Amino acid sequence: MADAAEARWWVAALALGVVWWAAAAAVGCGAQPVVVASYGQPRLWLKPYDWSYLRVELPASFSSVTMDFVTDRDIQREHLKDLPRGELAIICLMNSNPPIPDISDSFLDISNFLAVGSFGSANNQSNLAQCIPFQKNTTIVLTNDQISPGIWYIGYFNGLGPARTQSKMISRGRGRSVSTSITVEGCSTSTLWGPYCNQTIEMISCSQPSRYNNSRNLLDLSIDKRNNLNTREHKRRINFLSQWNHLEEKGVGSNSTTYVRMDNLITCAISNGSLCLRQGDMKFYFLDVVNLALQFEITAKNFGLAQMPSLICYLRYNAFPRRDLHDYSGDISSAPLVLKLPNIGRWYIAIETVNITQMNSTVPTPLLDTTCFSLEWQVTECLNGKAGTNCSWEAYMLQRVPKRSPSAPFESYYVPSDGRASLEHSQFSLEQFLSNLSFEPYAWTYFFLDIPYGSAGALIHVQIKSDKELNYELYSKYGGLPSNESWDYYASRTSSSNGSVYFSLQNSTNSDMDLSIFYAKEGTWCFGVKHPGDKGNSQTYMSISLQGCHKNCNQKGSCHASVDESGLTFYSFCTCDRDHGGFDCNEELVSPKGHIWQSVLLIASNGAAILPAFWALRQKFLDFWLSFMAVIGTFIYMATIDEASKRAMHTAVFILTALLAATGATRWPNFRSLFWSTLELLNKRFRWIYLLLGFVTLAFAATSWKLESNRSYWIWHSLWHITIYTSSFFFLCSLRINTVNLSPEPSYELTRQDSLPRPESREI
Repeated sequence: MADAAEARWWVAALALGVVWWAAAAAVGCGAQPVVVASYGQPRLWLKPYDWSYLRVELPASFSSVTMDFVTDRDIQREHLKDLPRGELAIICLMNSNPPIPDISDSFLDISNFLAVGSFGSANNQSNLAQCIPFQKNTTIVLTNDQISPGIWYIGYFNGLGPARTQSKMISRGRGRSVSTSITVEGCSTSTLWGPYCNQTIEMISCSQPSRYNNSRNLLDLSIDKRNNLNTREHKRRINFLSQWNHLEEKGVGSNSTTYVRMDNLITCAISNGSLCLRQGDMKFYFLDVVNLALQFEITAKNFGLAQMPSLICYLRYNAFPRRDLHDYSGDISSAPLVLKLPNIGRWYIAIETVNITQMNSTVPTPLLDTTCFSLEWQVTECLNGKAGTNCSWEAYMLQRVPKRSPSAPFESYYVPSDGRASLEHSQFSLEQFLSNLSFEPYAWTYFFLDIPYGSAGALIHVQIKSDKELNYELYSKYGGLPSNESWDYYASRTSSSNGSVYFSLQNSTNSDMDLSIFYAKEGTWCFGVKHPGDKGNSQTYMSISLQGCHKNCNQKGSCHASVDESGLTFYSFCTCDRDHGGFDCNEELVSPKGHIWQSVLLIASNGAAILPAFWALRQKFLDFWLSFMAVIGTFIYMATIDEASKRAMHTAVFILTALLAATGATRWPNFRSLFWSTLELLNKRFRWIYLLLGFVTLAFAATSWKLESNRSYWIWHSLWHITIYTSSFFFLCSLRINTVNLSPEPSYELTRQDSLPRPESREI
């Protein structure tokens, strides 16, 4: 018997050792992050006022991302305030949609340019992009508690301001290059999490049955079966219970009007009170909300203690929660934590025990080493085309109809998919879809649509027109149901959420509402129409479309579509005329009167060319000089060199050919004779006062060229015309023509000849 007991002891010890070794391997070797994705861009060349985007996808299991940027410019932070906007070269990072510097002054405020090391910090989770200036070498490491997984866009901009989209005769500034290398690391197993993959996390599988897992909305869904899922962690059993749909009848007022509430309650319960936490420890979970839900609720039960420490629960959407960084929190030991209308996506949950009594008391009390309890999650969803807090409002899924002959690949419009709206028309009658509840002052109607993959560079355009005064309000939300308390964008006949730079409400009247959401995120959007419960007898039409450029560039430019550097996302942009600029060409850079004066000055300043042309005409070699300049100018134009080099070559050839023409248009010396002849000209054949004036005006021309910018191009380029032609005139006048020994050219005379034959003289 002793031998058998000893054998059993050794078997138990061996099994315990195997379990310990497996746990150590999971936290040790298995905890090392592995590379899950990488992105590389050897060299991106940005011309003056040019820009580009790079799409980067961070998977849900990523732990950290390392971004290396190498540029050919080094802008120090302390020098940013001294640089004009046109010379600012920056790199911006933004979640879900490409950054647009033209629509927000925050991109031009140097206080918003983050120093290296704080880029994407936990305290900067706003909807605005985070930017850094170009620097020679920049390495940024971001962990999954600083930024969330999903799609991120890196924007590269060489020059900012409204002139960035202005059509320019010549772009001023210098081109810049940037190289990018991105490495994404993640945890090897789904049970490990954190920046170093050293934290365990458990998935809460409160989802629909397998046939509904791919559904992105809750319309017309039903649950008719009970699911049991067994999992093992610390000898626990978790039962996943999907309850039957239930109906609720409600009498309202004297009209005895009733409505039916249909929802689906999914419960995920931890039984037997087997979850235990030590003081200071945290337990982590994540819950995937696959469909639009009314709420989910977290409840703690079965404590089994007279004095229970507080059980603090932290919630954070799509990112790892911390004590100092979370979206929602609450003490679930006293009351459930209820989250209304949660967004579709992954919610991370952290639970810890805190002894509130000891924290508030000066008398030391013994700490409880371990607290055991059970948790219950409940997710409530609406079914059968209903939505809202009581599942009483109508909800419709819109289908996307691509436009015929679109100017951009993603252009399309959306109409309800139940057959009551024609696919041939981009608008539909709104009254036939509205919720009809006359016993309440206001009702809601929801419309869901999907922005397709790769269309984050488009805009959503919504328009509502009525034949009477419009008394509707429009709420929109990405990935969830909008409400009075929770929405992304809001608009009514009298007000809107103008605080967002990605939202525009324009041309609205008493019977018309017109709004746009710029660079809309990919995925599910919901538009909630809040309207009177009694629909009345008005006739209202609604249209929702996916378009390229805002207001078609206000008819002051042309809309173009391009693709990001990864080739996965299309985006649209305006190329404005010479008088306008900005994101939608709505900023007037030059007035019509100013444009006329600028054109007159630019054209008239070329009249300065009359001075050197007149001198060349007097010296009778104008034909050779202008012909030769035309050939040389053509070759310079065809050369693949930068603009500054072309200008320098034009100036040099302009003066050199004039000097050569003065010494002999058809006698081309070799380099040695050219050198000596040049010395001879300098010593004997120049009037020094004119030569000095030539160099002075040439210096003015160079200064004018240096000071040219897109805004002041007209004045400085006009001065360039005047000074460069005047300098050429002075150089030509500096020649002492009377000292040039020109051999007299032979005069050509016509010899008078009698071509008729003369008769021979006859002898008589």
